[in-house]
Amino acid sequence: MTQREYTKYQQKIISNYYQNLDTMALQRLQELVTELFLADTDKKRQRLWEQAEKAIGKLDIKPAIKKHILESRDVQVLAKNLNEWLTKK
Repeated sequence: MTQREYTKYQQKIISNYYQNLDTMALQRLQELVTELFLADTDKKRQRLWEQAEKAIGKLDIKPAIKKHILESRDVQVLAKNLNEWLTKK
């Protein structure tokens, strides 16, 4: 299989995408925190925590912190850590 050749413009778009993956994951987590605070059913909360787990997986954070957040399933813990991550950025 031959490797596809990209134009300079396409290469720049691809490069920018991968450079900003962490920013996109943080933004998604901000949206999920809001949705989790407003979630009214357990089923919806479960689905949102699964999405949060995927977004957290894209970030370069310590496994112990990730484990603590996902095991506690406390929105305030997630929001506090998210705020710290955003201030470091």
